[in-house]
Amino acid sequence: MTDVLIIGGGLAGLVSSIELAQRGFMVVVVERKTYPFHRVCGEYVSNEVRPYLEKLGLKLNELGIKEIQRFQFTSPSGRVLETDLDMGGFGISRYALDFALFELAKKKGVEFVLGETVDNVECTNDECKATTVNHLHLSARIVLGSFGKNSRMDKALDRDFTHKKSPYIGVKYHIRTKFPQDLIALHNFQDGYCGISAIEEDRYCLCYLTTRNNIRKHGTIVDMEREVLWKNPHLKRLFTESEFIFERPEVINEFSFEPKHIVENHILMVGDAAGLITPLCGNGMAMAIHGGKIAAALTAQFLNGNLTRIALEKQYKKAWKREFAARLWVGRNVQRLFGDAWLSEVALSFFGLGKPLLRFVIKNTHGKPIE
Repeated sequence: MTDVLIIGGGLAGLVSSIELAQRGFMVVVVERKTYPFHRVCGEYVSNEVRPYLEKLGLKLNELGIKEIQRFQFTSPSGRVLETDLDMGGFGISRYALDFALFELAKKKGVEFVLGETVDNVECTNDECKATTVNHLHLSARIVLGSFGKNSRMDKALDRDFTHKKSPYIGVKYHIRTKFPQDLIALHNFQDGYCGISAIEEDRYCLCYLTTRNNIRKHGTIVDMEREVLWKNPHLKRLFTESEFIFERPEVINEFSFEPKHIVENHILMVGDAAGLITPLCGNGMAMAIHGGKIAAALTAQFLNGNLTRIALEKQYKKAWKREFAARLWVGRNVQRLFGDAWLSEVALSFFGLGKPLLRFVIKNTHGKPIE
């Protein structure tokens, strides 16, 4: 029996675990992999969470982060539009950031169960009981769901969005190449878009979103990249003139951008389990970190007896929607302008009429700095 069980050790889960352990609660995190490991992710973090991460105890500069101050996007034909990022951000791999948070959490007293997957949770008003695929039984006063973009827990909970087939696939590489380290770029192609930005050790994250149909049409990921992505001259240069560090890319299938319930079966959802912002907007990591902070603060009130479970769930839904719902709505609607060659060209022309239009979109998918 523990105070808090967190299912999934991504950014939101790790941040929540650190916050709650610092407040004196017993916390167990179940993660199906063993740190450090790679995740499919754009690996850009808005500076809105930077002061908060440093206050938690992370020494970001020692992790080799890269400062990012400019944004560029290109149409499939290669036309370019650039603007400054008002708040800016930094680049760091999930391999490095998640591992640093994991090490910090252990120092704070968080207990980890690694290499296990939770496949069932049952909650009453008094406690929650979880079972893993290897028949480990765990009990907690409250459970946070931080199981990412695509999890068997989503299906076990019969979440609404799982009934809609998602067409998306995400692919990530780490590369070495010639590219400005203070720039994050988004290159459009037919049925998708690809981001590139600097991370630690003079490497770059090259991550793209497309559809399964796009890959089926061309047979393999490599063939699809040659036939589709390379039509954008910026992407062709990156793929032909860069050193690819991974033997094979990291790939994730069938993740959904559909709206999600913030609380399911008394489980507070955090990070991508609560709602996934389109990679087009490049701010999912900051949202996960901020969401973990919100969940931890309210959970602490519940554990201290200041909130009933019903009040906790109500306040968490309200706080989450106030902070993130508008960002997700903007992201989903802006995404419709991209992924189609013709619409991408039109969108670039539209935003090119005035950079304030582009900066307005960026501003409305980012939040204010948190401490």
